[in-house]
Amino acid sequence: MQQEHFDVLIVGAGLSGIGAGYHLQGKCPTKSYVILEGRDCIGGTWDLFRYPGIRSDSDMFTLGYSFKPWTDPKAIADGPQILNYVRETASENGIEKHIRFRHRVKRAAWSTPDARWTVEAERITDEGATELVRFTCNFLFLCSGYYKYEAGYTPEFSGVADFAGRIVHPQKWTEDIDYAGKRVVVIGSGATAVTLVPELAKAAAQVTMLQRSPTYVVSRPAQDPVANKLRRNLPAQLAYHLIRWRNVMWGMFFFQLSRRRPAKVKDLILKGVQMALGPDYDVATHFTPRYNPWDQRLCLVPDGDLFKAIREKRAAVVTNEIDTFTRNGIRLKDGSELVADIIVTATGLVLQVVGGIEVSVDGRTVDFAKTLTYKGMMYADVPNMASAFGYTNASWTLKCDLTCEYVCRLINYMDRHNFRQCMPHNDDPEITAQPSLDFTSGYVQRSVAKMPKQGSKRPWRLYQNYALDIVSLRFGRIDDGVMQYS
Repeated sequence: MQQEHFDVLIVGAGLSGIGAGYHLQGKCPTKSYVILEGRDCIGGTWDLFRYPGIRSDSDMFTLGYSFKPWTDPKAIADGPQILNYVRETASENGIEKHIRFRHRVKRAAWSTPDARWTVEAERITDEGATELVRFTCNFLFLCSGYYKYEAGYTPEFSGVADFAGRIVHPQKWTEDIDYAGKRVVVIGSGATAVTLVPELAKAAAQVTMLQRSPTYVVSRPAQDPVANKLRRNLPAQLAYHLIRWRNVMWGMFFFQLSRRRPAKVKDLILKGVQMALGPDYDVATHFTPRYNPWDQRLCLVPDGDLFKAIREKRAAVVTNEIDTFTRNGIRLKDGSELVADIIVTATGLVLQVVGGIEVSVDGRTVDFAKTLTYKGMMYADVPNMASAFGYTNASWTLKCDLTCEYVCRLINYMDRHNFRQCMPHNDDPEITAQPSLDFTSGYVQRSVAKMPKQGSKRPWRLYQNYALDIVSLRFGRIDDGVMQYS
């Protein structure tokens, strides 16, 4: 069996993996690295999702990399723009030549005597056959995201086989889906649903967003006039960092305000929705959630596109529960029926720990559900391994950039002191395990038992706070008494 060795092995060539490659070759220039990507192209999420209107729900000044200014006038970018940005980053920095496509990592085994990982991947050949290939590395960096690419989450609906039309999950959207002039029902109320509905409404006869319960929806301009003015008058990098910090600080302020004065924030959001939809619209039923702001992620609609589609009667929101699918659509619990030609199940993701890879340390299989996370990126008693995981209350890339910086600091520290192994280890009996994500969202609650845990205090605690993480990850001590070196 073919076997190659690299100093660092990165899993995934999406937003995080390309960022990891950039930081590694800049800060650890003597280290060899390879990126293994299960699919046949760069981009991860931004290539996988092809549904109409696919876009980010974070602004690109914070979702963009710290080292590559976002220059497009649109702050809320669509999927193809983001994909182009990621691929441009890889091309400009020579990262492409380090990527092995169609290499799906299945297993990683650590050997303490050898101080190295043995990684097995399934490679799809040009002929379509599958072969097993093996790599060894000193440090394993997992950048494969947090959800399963193979399939999204769809609940068990009764009567699905009776429906005469087409049923599609957004994660499996294909170009042959023709919705022009059709009646479409989108099941869901999260980011995917609020993105799909106004876009489908441009061509469909009628679009209905069917939700069991509402989500907080906030409108924001697609273009940021202050940012565009700054960029006209200042050097690109300076303007980018000023805008980035303004957006970070505003996001942190709004999140903290939501936690401290939830009733006030709720009132502000709902007043905005009522203003957008008019005094006669039933905001209490369709846009007033049962939970407080930021108990789940807020949904962002650029330029109020969802509200505009509702006002113009091209889209409607129905808040009810599904009884059964029928031949012509969906019958609801109140006995009414929604007629549909196409049903889109925007019902969520399936969360997956470390990309579904089977990980073992000296022959012991790691059960991540029983493992504490260290600084939100490494795992107790798992040596020389980190994973990129973004914020739940801010842009993904903010945390991933800091994670990459920390991993590079860690590798350089080990080199300077001739260490071969680093491993976070908890010996404080007072630290208790807590869920790593404190969101009430369905996709989190379905999977939270399988996820790694956070500890009750630092460095095992996740604060979801960019400013605190800068202090800890960029400037904090590498030798903190918890990370063990040998």
